[in-house]
Amino acid sequence: MDKIKLGRTNLMVTRSGFGALPIQRISFEDAKKILRKAYDNGINFFDTARMYSDSEEKIGYSLSDVRKDIIIATKSHANDKETLLNHLQTSLKNLKTDYVDILQLHNPEKLPNPEDPNGLYAGLLEAKKRGLVRFVGITNHRIDNAMEAATSELYDTIQFPLSSLSADNDLNLITECKKRDIGVIAMKALSGGLITNVASTFTFLRQFDNLVPIWGIQRETELDEFIALEKNPPVLDDNMWSIINKDRLELAGDFCRGCGYCLPCPAGIEIPTSARITLLLGRSPYEGFLEDDFKEKMNLINNCIECGHCKNHCPYKLDTPNLLKRELKNYNEFYAKHVR
Repeated sequence: MDKIKLGRTNLMVTRSGFGALPIQRISFEDAKKILRKAYDNGINFFDTARMYSDSEEKIGYSLSDVRKDIIIATKSHANDKETLLNHLQTSLKNLKTDYVDILQLHNPEKLPNPEDPNGLYAGLLEAKKRGLVRFVGITNHRIDNAMEAATSELYDTIQFPLSSLSADNDLNLITECKKRDIGVIAMKALSGGLITNVASTFTFLRQFDNLVPIWGIQRETELDEFIALEKNPPVLDDNMWSIINKDRLELAGDFCRGCGYCLPCPAGIEIPTSARITLLLGRSPYEGFLEDDFKEKMNLINNCIECGHCKNHCPYKLDTPNLLKRELKNYNEFYAKHVR
């Protein structure tokens, strides 16, 4: 499987990485089957996080015996040095290793002060000094924060949502990182499931030689698709551009990316799904969305208490409460047409 150098880390990572958030939804044995198959087929880069419940444990359970052959990135959502170091100790125990290759700050609302001796950046440096991590990185959903992290040159890697739908402003991050030899890790490469032609975004991201996408994989069939694409990478030709441009036209404007930072909702609304139901109905099999239990979940939007939590935590500055109301109206109209 093809590899690239991940910026100044000099880590040679496979051009398809394994995003391990979804494996928290499956059993240990199912996770092991998928993780081992990924490894056996050449994938060597695995990205997880302390926040992803048992994802780290499943990687440790499945891959500890081949630790020397793989590259592991994890994240801490801590707010201070002490908590970050505590998180790291838990991660090391879960991953069954004595070091991680890349420790990333997990989507901080603002970049930490590198001069604060008790701050997050000091924690990263302390972990590196103690040999617990090899390189330090940061993840973010806000382009201003990501660009600031790049220009600061304090981080070895930057993880950001990038796909064939990305605006030029977001894609500029790749160029800025390349100038500074910073590795780019692309999350949400399928835009939360809204990109249904995997080959189109696969080949779009392939044109950048300093970027590795981490594909969120939960099912063996999903892994098989990426393995097949790696064996025979598609070409970014006119046909692919027509697919990409069609997606860009249909998904233009403000829409929920499904990142989940709006949660938890005190009214129990499953915001990442409910807030983009119109797109999901048009871009995937819709029958499951018309079942009674899903309709009940959509109706929870009527219980919104306008607390502002979702709107205040949205990295894309969406007016989430009004978006939800609009999506419920569209859903009810769709339901009335398709259910007799």
